[in-house]
Amino acid sequence: MLRSLRKTRGCVGYYIPYGGLFELVSCPNYFGELVQWIGWALATWSLAGFVWACFSAATFLARAHHNHMWYKENFENYPPNRKAVIPFLY
Repeated sequence: MLRSLRKTRGCVGYYIPYGGLFELVSCPNYFGELVQWIGWALATWSLAGFVWACFSAATFLARAHHNHMWYKENFENYPPNRKAVIPFLY
């Protein structure tokens, strides 16, 4: 999906992604990975799993917030209802 934003070879610049989870959040890849690590922590039911899920969540949430703010600062027409990483919440 992101690859299709640059239609011609050598095209430079930034674009707002649309479609799929990009309609709801700025960083759907972080949301997917966060769900994956939480699921892994629940499946293993171990301290290491939960620590890793918490570490991942802290990392992804901070990075997603930064990316989301960058999009809002650089695109006047950025969708106002789009969240950073968790649909409808954050």
